[in-house]
Amino acid sequence: MSTAGIIFANLHDSNLPELTRQRSMGSVPFLCRYRFIDFALSNMVNADISSIGILAHYNYYSLMDHIGSGKNWDLARRSGGIQILPPNVSAYAETPATYYNTRLEALKYNIFNIERIQDDLILMCQCDCVANFDFGELLSEHESSGADITIVTKKVHLTTQESRNHVIFDSNSDGKITDIHVKPNDITGYKDVSLNVIVISKKLLVTLIHDAISHNFTSFYRDIISRNLTSKNIKLFRWDGYYADILNFEDYFRTSMDLISNEENRNAVFGIRNRPVLTKVRNSPPTVYGDNCKVSNSLIADGCIIEGKVENSILFRGVKIGRNACIKNSILFQGAQIGEHVSLNCVVSDKNTTIRDRSVLSGNESLPYYISKGRMI
Repeated sequence: MSTAGIIFANLHDSNLPELTRQRSMGSVPFLCRYRFIDFALSNMVNADISSIGILAHYNYYSLMDHIGSGKNWDLARRSGGIQILPPNVSAYAETPATYYNTRLEALKYNIFNIERIQDDLILMCQCDCVANFDFGELLSEHESSGADITIVTKKVHLTTQESRNHVIFDSNSDGKITDIHVKPNDITGYKDVSLNVIVISKKLLVTLIHDAISHNFTSFYRDIISRNLTSKNIKLFRWDGYYADILNFEDYFRTSMDLISNEENRNAVFGIRNRPVLTKVRNSPPTVYGDNCKVSNSLIADGCIIEGKVENSILFRGVKIGRNACIKNSILFQGAQIGEHVSLNCVVSDKNTTIRDRSVLSGNESLPYYISKGRMI
């Protein structure tokens, strides 16, 4: 059966307010040259999904610039390809200015686009995670199991505090979901946690969305999944590979630092030959390393100029490090200009920032120091 993809570009923007004030979650820069949406797009393209719709809410200019025609993912096609779908404010909105806040509301506002999909199945996912999923295996398992809906989960150990951030499933020996707990506050131990990747037939999804519109449902898990546990065959698909959920700014920083130092995790994302992570290609000049610079355990993009010391850090394109500067455990976005004799530790600097000579800035691993876009210090 043919499959179309739907990616939610703005869900959970509020989890990362520092980096999503002027961009969507999908377009948040990550690890030198990527954006979060690259993982979702690449996972779909690697599973031969060539018709993809991106549901964008607001702040999607940088997302449009990054994706362009979709040629970097082989999605620049006359039939299918990639589309960015902004909010379709319709009669279902309470006021003309009402926008959606949940997954189900996003689907309701785009029901007309979903009805035009010609594929048999729809695979839905979002952009607030880092993982190299095998969607091909997922789709094969969905078809062979005869499930109406398949939800990807991962078995993890949860504390009471951690369980409040997740949707948790109970299942029987056949993998059929028997109960659902949406952000509970009393569950601990090893549990199946939703990774927000869902496979469903297009016909069933349209039926469920129309039912949600007529009953004013707003939550996909509470109002759709929970109400259909007995009437539909809803199964889980356990993912055992690497997965990092970005729930806050600390998660973003910790995941970035982990992928620098942990080669096993880095290879689990970027080292799979038949499932490459694709992104927009830019023809930047090579990085220039000065005679007295020192670089260790770092990821450096093209177009940088480094004349100081860089240790355990991530530098995006076009970053300039001045003489005798010391950059440790930091992430510098595109175009950052670092002066001479500057000292940075646990700092995340957004695009086009300037840090003048002899500045000393330091955060903490659990509370990185953030410099907003375009700021001069």
